[in-house]
Amino acid sequence: MKSVKYHVALVLATVLAYVNCVSIVKRQADENNDAELCKGRPPSEYFRLTADEDCRDVVRCSVQGLLALRCPSGLAFDIDKQTCDWKSNVKNCQQLEKPRLVAPLLATDEPICETGKLACGSGDCINKELFCNGEPDCADGSDENACTVEKDPNRAPACDQSQCVLPDCFCSPDGTQIPGKLEPSQVPQMIMITFDDAINNNNIDIYEKIFKDGRNNPNGCAIKGTFFISHKYTNYSAVQEMHRKGHEIAAHSITHNAKEKYWSEASTETWAKEMAGVRLIIERFSNITDNSIVGVRAPYLRVGGNNQFFMMEEQAFLYDSTITAPLSNPPLWPYTLYFRMPHKCHGNGQNCPTRSHAVWEMVMNELDRRDDPNFDEELSGCSMVDSCANLITGDQFYNFLNHNFDRHYKTNRAPLGVFFHASWLKLNPEYQDAFIQWIDEVLDRNDVYFVTMTQVLQWMQQPTQLNNIRDFAPWKEKCEVKGQPHCNIQNACALSTRELPGETIRLHTCAECPQNYPWLEDPTGDYFAFKK
Repeated sequence: MKSVKYHVALVLATVLAYVNCVSIVKRQADENNDAELCKGRPPSEYFRLTADEDCRDVVRCSVQGLLALRCPSGLAFDIDKQTCDWKSNVKNCQQLEKPRLVAPLLATDEPICETGKLACGSGDCINKELFCNGEPDCADGSDENACTVEKDPNRAPACDQSQCVLPDCFCSPDGTQIPGKLEPSQVPQMIMITFDDAINNNNIDIYEKIFKDGRNNPNGCAIKGTFFISHKYTNYSAVQEMHRKGHEIAAHSITHNAKEKYWSEASTETWAKEMAGVRLIIERFSNITDNSIVGVRAPYLRVGGNNQFFMMEEQAFLYDSTITAPLSNPPLWPYTLYFRMPHKCHGNGQNCPTRSHAVWEMVMNELDRRDDPNFDEELSGCSMVDSCANLITGDQFYNFLNHNFDRHYKTNRAPLGVFFHASWLKLNPEYQDAFIQWIDEVLDRNDVYFVTMTQVLQWMQQPTQLNNIRDFAPWKEKCEVKGQPHCNIQNACALSTRELPGETIRLHTCAECPQNYPWLEDPTGDYFAFKK
């Protein structure tokens, strides 16, 4: 249900983006009054003139005066999110505008503070390193009010290729350069198939069809995918089998909390409980002992700012795959976050990291969802395939895959990400058939490889030309795994926990059953049994 809800929300967002474009009209009003209303107000910010029950009407400032916007019937305008939403979801109809935050005095004609210090909005000076550290140190809280990628005084520096050297660091000014400065013709076109959420009997058949025995890369090894696992309803014996066959298992949280702000505003401790916690659960109940769970993707692709990445450093995660890059030609290569992101923080209300972090970003390049890019007008991109709401038929999906493949293959050969929730394919067998047909066709080439995200990073850290790629050792591990699953009889543990009162959930595992259902405060499932 979560993935369906996610898909519906993204469809709604696409529709509303169109609605917002066509619903803006010039409002007739007194120019002097308009000027007073717009004094010091950002031109992109919508606000209400009156608080009413309908909650559909807002305005924003422009050089022509106030521009009015009306949400469609049944929707209301959310002042905090700055978009139309279902009326039942909007709780701020009595709020006329977004709260005004005091800004620090970072750019003044004459310096206010001594070297090493910056001015709060009040003019008080505090140490520069205290700005944007997650704790208000100014009396007016202004040190935490200008903390975007562009404004954070302690933000990571711009890419410096003399300092950022493989295998530990990779960046380029615009994010499009190829590692090792190879020519595109010498680069294998890597394709990353990923699936989010629980692995269980509802989707195992999909994975078996896509990754069936004998569907091999040009080096003779089976094609591989990456699975970002959320805990609830996951069958850990199935995860154990996916790992045995060489697919990558990564972290997608314990709770998959449905509130987007939970992820955007979570503390480092909360991120650790969610991501290190789900890694512990997966390792224990899927018998994974090789320390291979090194990737993170946040639910709903809600980036957690510096707190998320501080957690990843502390918990020894290697990479994140949550940040979306806007549609671009050519697309972007993955990069390290030692230096500043080579693209804008993309998405409504996203909380991107601003500091320097020892983490790789497997950036999610938006896909071009046009049916015919030669004739269709430009549309916004989409990061998850199931958020490309205009895809209706299998033929459309097949053409979409080929078009986006060419965007990568015929330019800089940046890894192509094809990111799914399994339910999208499950509910549309026509899409399944088109996807499998496309996989088989591109595998007929001798320079295309379906690999995991970790395998992409292994290649980037050791760029290897096509004429040597068939012997590239990191891609030969678990090359083509045969044989029977490690266990044929799994335990179906009926469990509950104090953290989820009233719920009994079955945990399927080849390991022994725990005392309780594993959750945030008790990831091993043993703790509450002994807590008094």
